[in-house]
Amino acid sequence: MRKILIGVVIAVIVMFSFNYFQDKEENRTVLKESSSLIQEQLKNVSKLVVTEGHYSKVFTYKNSRALFANLYNVEKKALVIVNADVTIAYDLSKLEYVVDEEKKELLITYIPEKEINIYPDFEYYDVQADFLNPFEAKDYNTINEDVRKRLMEQVEASNLISNAENRLLSELSKFYILTNSLGWTLKYNQEVIQEVDQFEQLPLFKN
Repeated sequence: MRKILIGVVIAVIVMFSFNYFQDKEENRTVLKESSSLIQEQLKNVSKLVVTEGHYSKVFTYKNSRALFANLYNVEKKALVIVNADVTIAYDLSKLEYVVDEEKKELLITYIPEKEINIYPDFEYYDVQADFLNPFEAKDYNTINEDVRKRLMEQVEASNLISNAENRLLSELSKFYILTNSLGWTLKYNQEVIQEVDQFEQLPLFKN
């Protein structure tokens, strides 16, 4: 009877140990699968998110110079038609993060700022200049700088930036949805993200 009892105890211990290590292995497998899904999502999102716009503007450039003790003015002018493509991009390949499998946390440490690029195409019409006040390289540089400044003002006053931010929010929300569904915690600079709307409160979206 004693031998039978010892045998039963040993069998129970072996079965418990087997189930324990099997459960632990299953947990490790699930955790590994979760980590792989998050890594795959990070890989898919690590791309260039681009919002595009197009602007057409007509500018009149004038420059006058007084000569001979302000007795004589020489003027130059031009009609400038500008067609510009504008892109607002978030290079999410620069996204910095830490995947903590042990704590089941995805910690985002850095989200890249938006990059606004303006690509103007200039066409000059009705260019008029005096021999004493000819068109020079500095005139074209002045026109270029002024056009870019005015286009930037127009971009900032448009909904192009907000559209770009909405696209970025859409990409960031994928992290929240995935981590939440897997029972992980999503953090940005140590702050727990409990809902997608929290991303909108980041300084990134208040510039």
